[in-house]
Amino acid sequence: MVTPAVRVQDLDVTLDGTHVLRGVDLAASKGEWVNIIGPNGAGKTTLLRALLGLVAFDGEIVIDGLSDRRRSARARKVAYVPQTPVIPPGMLVADYVLLGRTPHRGVFAAETANDRRIAAEVLVRLDLGGFGERTVQSLSGGERQRAVMGRALAQQADVLLLDEPTTALDLGHQQDVLELVDALRRERGLTVIATLHDLTLAARYGDRIAILARGRVAETGPPAEVLTVQNIAEHFGANVRIVDDPEGPVIVPTAAASAQNGDQP
Repeated sequence: MVTPAVRVQDLDVTLDGTHVLRGVDLAASKGEWVNIIGPNGAGKTTLLRALLGLVAFDGEIVIDGLSDRRRSARARKVAYVPQTPVIPPGMLVADYVLLGRTPHRGVFAAETANDRRIAAEVLVRLDLGGFGERTVQSLSGGERQRAVMGRALAQQADVLLLDEPTTALDLGHQQDVLELVDALRRERGLTVIATLHDLTLAARYGDRIAILARGRVAETGPPAEVLTVQNIAEHFGANVRIVDDPEGPVIVPTAAASAQNGDQP
């Protein structure tokens, strides 16, 4: 039996007296891409933070055979792209991306030529090759998001956690970033766990999808099985139709029945 790269079992998280996650079970194999979807407040970001060891939890999380809860113990194994990263004022893009190499050399050790090469290659692949000497604050929202992605990719971890990675990106760069992650997954066997609001993107780039609702995993499986009209109505309160496409289901919002019938609110 193949050991999962990531295994979550009976995970409970309580924050400020609120039970955010309850009995969550989730697994991802090496090289697999699992997308977590769900309504706002379902606990998606909290689940990623638990995987990183940033919040206290009950239950078990094992990453690449490691169950140590300390963040430092997971630093080389897990890279993270948060929704709202903390970026030091005045930091250059090249230096920020180089921070992704810190787990490999220690906080106070100087970067090596190999570190700089890896960071430069990541910047080029993210269409930021000419931005290294600019400050991160000077970038547009989409450029800044790509720089944050660059820091995570420069880490060269075996597991990549993405929290809404396409936030602030235009359509073209959404595709560029997700295609790059997918290429690295295929090249290096990278395991990806991401939260996404765009259900069509979640279907296009995910091997499996898990619906998180009210702090529990309500559904999990291949995109075509999970993204049904019934599941989306139940867990998102949305009316949609599903268009079959060779690359995955396309989710199209539709008018509510009352609006279609001309009823007044």
